Amino acid sequence: MKRLSNIIDGTPVEAADPELRSVVNPATEQVVALIPAGSAADAAAAVESAQAAHAGWARLDLEDRLGRLSRTADLLERHVRELAELENREMGKPVPLAEQFIAGGIASFRLGIERARSYPFVADVTAPGESGRTVVIREPLGVLALIVPWNFTVTSILGALGPLLAAGNTVVIKPSEKAPLSAARLVELCDLPAGVVNLLLGDARAGKPLAEHEAVKLVHFTGSVEAGRSVAVAAAKRLQRTILELGGNDPVLVDADVAATAKAVATSTFLNSGQICTSSERIYVHRAVADEFIAALVAEAEGWTMSDDPYSSGLGPLVDDTQRRIVHDHVHEAVDRGATLLCGGGQPDRPGYFYPATVLTEVTSDMRIMKEETFGPVAPVTVVDSFAEAIDLANTTSFGLAATVYSSTPENLRRCREINAALVWINEWQHGGVNMVYEPWGVSGMGATGAAASFDAATRPVSMLYSPSTNHG
Repeated sequence: MKRLSNIIDGTPVEAADPELRSVVNPATEQVVALIPAGSAADAAAAVESAQAAHAGWARLDLEDRLGRLSRTADLLERHVRELAELENREMGKPVPLAEQFIAGGIASFRLGIERARSYPFVADVTAPGESGRTVVIREPLGVLALIVPWNFTVTSILGALGPLLAAGNTVVIKPSEKAPLSAARLVELCDLPAGVVNLLLGDARAGKPLAEHEAVKLVHFTGSVEAGRSVAVAAAKRLQRTILELGGNDPVLVDADVAATAKAVATSTFLNSGQICTSSERIYVHRAVADEFIAALVAEAEGWTMSDDPYSSGLGPLVDDTQRRIVHDHVHEAVDRGATLLCGGGQPDRPGYFYPATVLTEVTSDMRIMKEETFGPVAPVTVVDSFAEAIDLANTTSFGLAATVYSSTPENLRRCREINAALVWINEWQHGGVNMVYEPWGVSGMGATGAAASFDAATRPVSMLYSPSTNHG
């Protein structure tokens, strides 16, 4: 049985509390590893290591820092398959899909490194005609906490880590207790000075004291709304920063090319068994194309077959039985209240936490499946009479992470900005430019990320004000 340890100062360290938690392969329901349950003492040790490493890391010449980070990216690229297989083992993601997203995470990490070369860490902002001189210096914050979810462990880490480290900060990574295997291997592969990146394992007994630690200057958290609120409160008490991504209940608005759109919506709904923060969870389709679209969507759903083959491209399991119960309860509460089940909707009699691709119609906005994040392979469809009605319904939720619109009508496309979301994809899901910046809306979180905003969040501006008589050197 594999037993993982915290990694502090570049070395595996035994936890202060001997209590262990099991890591379960959701495809087999078998325990595959044991990890520390976590404690405040473990969190303190990880933060102290990051504190001790910070001054030396921040003083490094920028090119030296970026060189170390580039070598880490090179190492990670040679271990994509290994990391993907670990993600499959810990949360059931098919290996080909995991490889695709991990490769994307490494590309994002590299983009952060490259963006650091042009980011204005030191900028002369003296206005024309001023008698003195003003220089703005962006200083690293210090020790940062990066708390990541179980559904995309490696990608979530790498998507945030580049700017945080390139700016001169040190980081404590806390993965979900459900999916720590890939995070542990990633930290082992980091070619960085001891203490620059530390790994803290465990559940809330590790995460809560980490988020509350006085020396942590920024908590970058992805997870549930409830946990995110507690992180925000803890940071507010210390007058420190947070970046929070807290999930979504993402709408799709459809009045376009039926066959192609149905295939695209099926992908955005069923990929990773619906366990993506930006998965399509509410589908609003115009009545003019509704019958054809729904028939095509059901046909697509029936092609997403459940598979426990790690190298399959089908539906893997949900992360655990708790998540499967949430999905099943949402589906059957909707059916009990009048929704029509067109396919799926039953728990299979087989090992593993599998759930079939499911399509519902006749759903209403007061059903839990339309109000809460389901996080499963379920497509609830509402028929609307106009694009304006679809926008109104899309905005009935308190979430606002992402939305997707499939339309070729210019007026509809102009109105897309009325949707309450941080990301609005037009006629293609999950694409994005390298310069995009976004901030969640509503209970989906707070704090802008992407492009220069990620560096802004990881640094503190200091203005150096030189009088006219100063010898600037």
